[in-house]
Amino acid sequence: MTIKSIKARQIFDSRGNPTVEVDLVTDLGLFRAAVPSGASTGIHEALELRDEDKAHYHGKSVLKAVDHINKSLGPEVIKSGICVTEQAKIDELMIKLDGTENKSKFGANAILGISLAVCKAGAAARGMPLYKHIADLAGNTNIVLPCPAFNVINGGSHAGNKLAMQEFMILPTGASSFSEAMKMGSEVYHHLKNVIKAKFGLDATAVGDEGGFAPNILDNKEGLQLIVDAIAKAGYTGKIEIGMDVAASEFFKDGLYDLDFKNPKSDKATWLQPDKLAELYQSFIKDFPIVSIEDPFDQDDWAAWTKMTAGTSIQIVGDDLTVTNPKRIATAVEKKACNCLLLKVNQIGSVTESIAAHNLAKKNGWGTMVSHRSGETEDTFIADLVVGLSTGQIKTGAPCRSERLAKYNQILRIEEELGAGAKFAGKNFRRPV
Repeated sequence: MTIKSIKARQIFDSRGNPTVEVDLVTDLGLFRAAVPSGASTGIHEALELRDEDKAHYHGKSVLKAVDHINKSLGPEVIKSGICVTEQAKIDELMIKLDGTENKSKFGANAILGISLAVCKAGAAARGMPLYKHIADLAGNTNIVLPCPAFNVINGGSHAGNKLAMQEFMILPTGASSFSEAMKMGSEVYHHLKNVIKAKFGLDATAVGDEGGFAPNILDNKEGLQLIVDAIAKAGYTGKIEIGMDVAASEFFKDGLYDLDFKNPKSDKATWLQPDKLAELYQSFIKDFPIVSIEDPFDQDDWAAWTKMTAGTSIQIVGDDLTVTNPKRIATAVEKKACNCLLLKVNQIGSVTESIAAHNLAKKNGWGTMVSHRSGETEDTFIADLVVGLSTGQIKTGAPCRSERLAKYNQILRIEEELGAGAKFAGKNFRRPV
């Protein structure tokens, strides 16, 4: 099944910023993919090409990337005659055409747009659901539905409050199915809204970029306590655990960690040494049902990562540390810096490389959490990706905002399609297969 046409355009993500959309046509019809965009991005990520013309969209337009697809990448992919079922060959062709380490010639957003659309077309050409096609590409024979990690309180770069730590998540590990996990997540989310409203007033229930609430609190423990209270009110104590994305690179300054980094007059005397920050995390783990911490330290503070991972039994997730990049993952494996990969397709820029990153993590005994970006679209690709790879865990925001729910709703459809054979990761979210 060869490609008849590839056309890209500029559309808008959930933050109202431009992003890339690709339409790919075969004899079976049109296959469309949209590319997400992050706010707190790691310095080692593949390059998201923006036009940098401040007179338009504050410099965030993506017309150069669109142009690269329409005039260079698209025509070359079509000319190659490679079948859409040969994902790796098409991705390798585009990477070779770009020829740079971080996809800076054409932009990772240009390459990924085509790669995602090819994957959807490939599934159709093989007459199978997208998640099954992805499973075959990855060599995965055991389909497992993920435990969702709902981001219910936002801080860091995702919210205007004083919280330094970026995401406070709930994981319904005690659920027996994905649909029950959604029920539990939704009910706790609404209880949390009432808990926050009672304590801080209605204006504190405004939501951040990923649908979580953003009450104006400074103490991270207070955020954790609000969640524990909401879980109790919903009647799910012991069935729902907590995850955090600290995004510590955002408040790393001069070798120290500033938990008051949003305050321009922050007192340097209060900034924390890595060991003191690690002690704070250990106190969180002792006092709250925390099972996962992402990016606890700066993306290049390797020693602190290694010490933290050795000193706890919970999941330590590398995002800014590993940026879905096999070279960074290999270094993290060697240094024993973390034990879970955060998988974001736009950090590396192609489906093939994303699958390779997961397989590398899995081979080394790590978990993998599939993730959205804060600037999302209605594209549901990562829902099929998490099922196809059977990573056992996905974070794609709160049970709020349609660009987040689109992914959760797609997993509900997959669960329905799998019927009695559907397996749910639950408590085994770190080692589902």
